Amino acid sequence: MVPNSVRYPVPFPYAFPAGALFLGVDKQVDYDRIKEADNQARDENGVLLWVVTIIDQDPQAAKFGRSPQAKVKIAAPQQPVPPPAVEVAGMSIRPVAFVDLTVTPYSDSSGCKGDRTPHRCRARLAWSYRASAMVAPSEIPATAKAA
Repeated sequence: MVPNSVRYPVPFPYAFPAGALFLGVDKQVDYDRIKEADNQARDENGVLLWVVTIIDQDPQAAKFGRSPQAKVKIAAPQQPVPPPAVEVAGMSIRPVAFVDLTVTPYSDSSGCKGDRTPHRCRARLAWSYRASAMVAPSEIPATAKAA
């Protein structure tokens, strides 16, 4: 039997074929310790967890009214720093990539309204992303680009 929390390694270009743009980074809050002064979540090794919010540039990501935003968790002792901004048509954007990207599938049943008649379940398969680092797309290891 496959465990619930299995992490599958995925090359960044496979998960985000059109690339991703950096929006922000913040600490992952551990809601079991919300009243404590240090309520930041930690991974299984005690390292701080950070959440990087990105926009998936794939046009299919926003299909059917979905949000193209995604969140990638990074375990690091210090807050991850995004790569430098790139000037495009007078705007500053920050393309990003992730090293050692993994995905964990889970069932998102927040859209399921089981108490209604007739039952309209909009549960869906969702993905939780984790990575070891955030880098500029040009810094992705060659093995990840070839995959």
